[in-house]
Amino acid sequence: MSKVARLPGRAEHLWEWQEEAACRELGTDRFFHPAGERGEDRAAREEEAKEVCAFCPVRAQCLSHALRVQEPYGVWGGLTEDERRALGARKAG
Repeated sequence: MSKVARLPGRAEHLWEWQEEAACRELGTDRFFHPAGERGEDRAAREEEAKEVCAFCPVRAQCLSHALRVQEPYGVWGGLTEDERRALGARKAG
């Protein structure tokens, strides 16, 4: 019984915001780059993702999550991985 008592509690509150995300039914292709994608193709895909994020009701929660867990890939909360790293570096500096 003591092992069960040490387990973390319920965690739905950490991800419930995803239920309201504008990207929920869109799949991952526009939010995560395929291997080797560069240049104009990457910029166009990221811009499409950011357009979805621009009107998302949970954009702030999404970005907060990505920053908190240091999400290494994809567009989250309207920022690319490079933009999130730059934001983290500015806050750290």
